[in-house]
Amino acid sequence: MKIMLNLLISLLFLNGCATPSLHSNATAAQSRIDYLNAFSSRYVIPRNVEVWLPRQYFLTPNTALPVLYMHDGQNLFSLHSANFGVAWEVDDIAQRLMDEGKIQPAIIVGIWSTAQRRMEYFPERAAQYFSEQDGAVLDQLKQHLGAGKNTEYLADDYLRFIVSELKPYIDRHYRSLPERTNTLIAGSSMGGLISIYALAEYPEVFGSAAGVSTHWPLFLNNDHPGPAASFRQYLQVQLPRASTHRIYFDYGTATLDQYYEIHQQQVDALMVEKGYVQGRDWVTKKFPGAEHNEQAWQARIDVILEFLLKP
Repeated sequence: MKIMLNLLISLLFLNGCATPSLHSNATAAQSRIDYLNAFSSRYVIPRNVEVWLPRQYFLTPNTALPVLYMHDGQNLFSLHSANFGVAWEVDDIAQRLMDEGKIQPAIIVGIWSTAQRRMEYFPERAAQYFSEQDGAVLDQLKQHLGAGKNTEYLADDYLRFIVSELKPYIDRHYRSLPERTNTLIAGSSMGGLISIYALAEYPEVFGSAAGVSTHWPLFLNNDHPGPAASFRQYLQVQLPRASTHRIYFDYGTATLDQYYEIHQQQVDALMVEKGYVQGRDWVTKKFPGAEHNEQAWQARIDVILEFLLKP
């Protein structure tokens, strides 16, 4: 009798430990953020990097995923690190969209900005198109930034850091799809500038880019349109023609975003000249009433991700 009872208990235990179904795995699997603190570089000062892995990364261990690189990484995932106490909640929103099949599963890399943000995100080679007056205005602005603020252009070094140091690290340590079509880059405000600049400078590396509330006045205002025109001149020459890349733009109509529409319309005309087709390999979206802040970008990150990571 005792032997039979032990056998029955063993059978019940084994049955309870049966291999769960894929659905059970999907429910139990968790996404993860890896923290690469003070990531060092030969080109720029150290900064934190956060690598978000969706639960699909763990459910399909033999599958590699696209990688989306995003600037101002401290504002993406956690309100505790966000500069203004509001995060984009990219991890939660992306995971929901992936679970619903609305976007491809992807790794998202958040690159923190530093005190040198302005100059790291300023599209450096656009300066070669500046008029003498534009240069004088920018020199005056740099002086206004005050002691301790770097006044040298740093965008080219920042992109070298991403392309030759950070991306190789991600490709070595994670199951990523390293080719151009699966390497994406995005940011807001001046982060939008550097994202478009990255695609123009490294069209063989980045297949898609998103400029969210792109700060076309180049940290000036509409009283000084020259630098913005210079960046368009640069894009006219350097932006790759359509067929191999995808580009997303958007803007709101309130606070700082209210100054962007006139610039975006001129950029849209340039996109048409380059052969991009609205709704196919390029979109520009207007969000009436949207402000220039994390709350506004959080509210439309689903739209941005659905373009960049279209299944």
